[in-house]
Amino acid sequence: MKSIFVSTLAASALFVAGCGGGKTETPKEEAAAPATAPTATIDQANAATVTGKVSFSGAKPAMRNIDMSANPACARAHAGAPPHSEEVVVNDNNTLKNVFVWVKAGVPDQQWPVPSTPVELDQKGCMYGPHVIGVMARQNIRILNTDPTNHNIHPLPKINQEWNESQPPNGEAKLKNFAREEVMIPVKCNVHPWMRSYIGVVNHPFFAVTGDDGSFTIKGLPPGKYTVEAWHEKYGTQDTEVTVAPKDSKTVDFNFKG
Repeated sequence: MKSIFVSTLAASALFVAGCGGGKTETPKEEAAAPATAPTATIDQANAATVTGKVSFSGAKPAMRNIDMSANPACARAHAGAPPHSEEVVVNDNNTLKNVFVWVKAGVPDQQWPVPSTPVELDQKGCMYGPHVIGVMARQNIRILNTDPTNHNIHPLPKINQEWNESQPPNGEAKLKNFAREEVMIPVKCNVHPWMRSYIGVVNHPFFAVTGDDGSFTIKGLPPGKYTVEAWHEKYGTQDTEVTVAPKDSKTVDFNFKG
């Protein structure tokens, strides 16, 4: 009888161990998780500013017309003025529009406050607008469809989670965000293959997108040495280094060749 009791205890111990009753190991990724970085604040009294322009040299490319005849609602939005591709937009002063400029390296490793105001991305005239936007990681993007036709929003990230959702005509706005830094995330519409947009997701607020004069301004930088990168969807990237002192103002220019 005693031997039966001992055998039963041994079997029970094996059963408990087999079901995870032994010592639980901490997953490697959990054990290696870094400590939370301190919260950052911008010292406006000593903050520096970097400004510049992104110029274009070479033969100015012709802007490709977009054929929307397959979708009457899209075609009507551009009656008398066929829309152009925004892949390359050279401004009148020979600068480039839609260049994402950001501080790629050198920013203190801190938790920078995420803006509560979302950045808007509209679908109007069967085009994404703006063509290029920048947001901080976890900052909301407010996606609108102001067209009288269905659209489909399909970001194609490599680091963040991919998603693919439809949006009806004049439907309720969607609020979306990306958890991790990623430069850049292309966005397409599965319904209208010509629609394309790009989102730059950064862990800090030091970025800008060039507009109709090709200029950019990055404010609030702490004193230090930085790598600034300019990204363009066709011409790739360019990096340059800049060192700023307290209250400093530096000019950093880029030039892309066609």
